[in-house]
Formats: sequence, structure tokens, C-alpha cells
Amino acid sequence: MEIRLAAVTIDTREPLPLARWWAQTLGWDVMDPDPDGVEVRPSDRTSASLFFVRVGDAKRAKNRLHFDLYPEDHAAAVADLVARGATRADVGQSDDAGWVVLCDPEGNEFCLLEPG
Repeated sequence: MEIRLAAVTIDTREPLPLARWWAQTLGWDVMDPDPDGVEVRPSDRTSASLFFVRVGDAKRAKNRLHFDLYPEDHAAAVADLVARGATRADVGQSDDAGWVVLCDPEGNEFCLLEPG
């Protein structure tokens, strides 16, 4: 039996701004924006979507799931994401770790992996 991942749903206080931020980060498209829920997906539909859904409370704890992203230019990606509202996060990683931990504008952690 095959089970295919359709979407990853992310709880957020403001779905549209966070969906737009992630769409720009991934080079994906925002589909049918709605104040309570927004889908972001690649234009070629080759992978699962991200779905941002409105919740009433702010994030309070570390994610139990996070994205590991592999940018073409690691240093440029870190600089761009921070300029657009990401923040660096210290989750106990060593200085020589092969990744940088960042948080999106609502505090959701994700990692940018270095080449190699």
C-alpha cells in the first residue's frame, strides 16, 4: 500500500504573511490566499504542499518537526533570510556544525545545511 504525503500543515497566527515568506524562501507559489488558511506549493506540483492555518495562540515551545533546507549558496541564503525576518537560533549546536539554525518570522525553527 502506498501512502503519499500531500501537505505539511503549519499553525500560525497570521497565515498569509507567513505563507508569502515561505513561498519566497522556497521559490514556490501562494495558492488561493484566504485569511484563515493558505496553501504554498511548487508550480510544477512535484512535492507536497505547505498549508498555513490560523490558530489563536503563539508558538511556545521548540518545534517537534522542522525543515532541513539545502541552499545553493549557504552564506547568501543565511544573509537573505535574516534580512527578510528570520532570526538565528541556538539550540545547542556546535560552532562547527554543518548547518545553521534559523527561525521564521513566527519563530518556527528550520536548518540551512552547508554543502558537503
